[in-house]
Amino acid sequence: MSTTDIKPHLSASVNDIDSEKEGEFIIESGLQHGFKSRHIQLIALGGTIGTGLFIGSGGTLSKCGPAGLLIGYCILATVIYCVMNQLGVMVTYLPQKGAISDISARYVDPSLGFATGALYVYTLLILVPAEISAAAIIVEYWTTKVHVAVWIVIMLGLITILNFTAVKFYAETEFWFASLKILLILGLIILGIVIFFGGGPNQTHVLGFHYWKHPGPFVEHLSHGATGRFCDVWTGLIKSGFAFIIGPELVAVTAAETQNARRNVSKAAKRFIWRLMFFYCVGALIIGIMVPSNNPTLLNGSSNASASPFVIGIQNVGIKGLNHVINAVVLTSALSAGNSFFYAGSRYLYNMSLKGEVPKCFSYTWKNGVPYWCCVFSAAVGCLGFLNVSSSSADVFNWLSNMTTISGFIGWMVVGISFLRFRKAIIHNGLEDRLPYKSVLAPYNAYYSIGFIGLLSLTNGYAVFFDFNGPDFVAAYITLPFFAVFYFGHKIWTRNWMWAYQIDQIDVITGLDEAEEDEMRAKEMFPVPTTKWGKFMDWAL
Repeated sequence: MSTTDIKPHLSASVNDIDSEKEGEFIIESGLQHGFKSRHIQLIALGGTIGTGLFIGSGGTLSKCGPAGLLIGYCILATVIYCVMNQLGVMVTYLPQKGAISDISARYVDPSLGFATGALYVYTLLILVPAEISAAAIIVEYWTTKVHVAVWIVIMLGLITILNFTAVKFYAETEFWFASLKILLILGLIILGIVIFFGGGPNQTHVLGFHYWKHPGPFVEHLSHGATGRFCDVWTGLIKSGFAFIIGPELVAVTAAETQNARRNVSKAAKRFIWRLMFFYCVGALIIGIMVPSNNPTLLNGSSNASASPFVIGIQNVGIKGLNHVINAVVLTSALSAGNSFFYAGSRYLYNMSLKGEVPKCFSYTWKNGVPYWCCVFSAAVGCLGFLNVSSSSADVFNWLSNMTTISGFIGWMVVGISFLRFRKAIIHNGLEDRLPYKSVLAPYNAYYSIGFIGLLSLTNGYAVFFDFNGPDFVAAYITLPFFAVFYFGHKIWTRNWMWAYQIDQIDVITGLDEAEEDEMRAKEMFPVPTTKWGKFMDWAL
């Protein structure tokens, strides 16, 4: 099957390549290849380790108990492993287009690609004010004298400025932000072990799993007995979705601006998920050890507290001063996550403009490769953070996180569907030996992730039916009709009535030769290290 035998269905293909700029062997559609391996790994990891773990976990602990929190994180981590595995296969095969909207448009259907792109633009840009809201919670730990609007202006302004710089400067800044977060979570894990064995100033005995006994491993917040414990686990699963959201996508979306993309994205995909699972699962365990689920200062629906469970736990054992240091790093964590979401949202919008799905002005870039109108639009959406002026930071944070969680679930299902179609097309064309990244347990990992995430999406707002609440119901489910409107609206507008491409119509050939040639050139430009130190750093980063 040749390239000419396949019906073209991507308006921005890998043929739109200009490699004139010296020192960068590919520049696609105005974007520059400024990401290195260490950048994409820590940007993805740092973008995921954010307020969901440092702050949102407090609300989950208060509702579900330490067992519900830990089990929820561990189970959902297996789903994220499958999603990252599927994305790794597709993105490393043709790394020029990493956005999930491009992948789904190419391997499934243009309408699915458009709906997914619109959903991700909405989700990523809504997450920017969500992170700013979280940052406001953190700042209020120190003072409430400064009006919240001042903090919003400062934080949104800083994020906007960083995203208007060349991608290599953004990447370097985000690398160090993410490094701080990783050092923090490692330090907190060590500190949690110390507190576990009673090493805090106010501790006179081994703490152990005391809080798992008193008040207990589960809260049973919706019912009692076995039903209540099951609801704690299920709520923990749903709440942990916000913590993991957008992590795998950040690895994929950087592919178009990554040096030696096939090798570096492959490295990031393999290592990112194991590191993420370790940090979240161990972090959840430490939280359950340090703080009881009935602590009145945890962030929940009836509390105005503005501190993370880690800070609360440190205060409980009498460690002085360290809580301020941790809160400061957590503040940079919120800014870092917002920075990553701003970047990814602007790039999704940019990709949609290349395909003519949004106004052409969003495809304009400066000489430094920044799609400036996309950044302007992203900054405008970030102004939703000013909702804090009339609502409490905790309320806004919960509402925005509820709206975006199901968006991430839908995106992960689209990844699974796209992977199944991609895999069938690869087998049909006999290209299995040209896959640089091999899938684990395919296609069953896709069946598992699609089915499990589909169930989570349908039950995302199940708690509102125990005590019906209109605003919470809307926040939990409004994304589903939005996605349907985008999907069917695109079909009506383009008169595209097919559900998916036939297997023999799926284009898995266009751009493959170029990708392999780029890989060969990259091997010459970025040789594999031969020294022990070089090999260690290559493994670590």
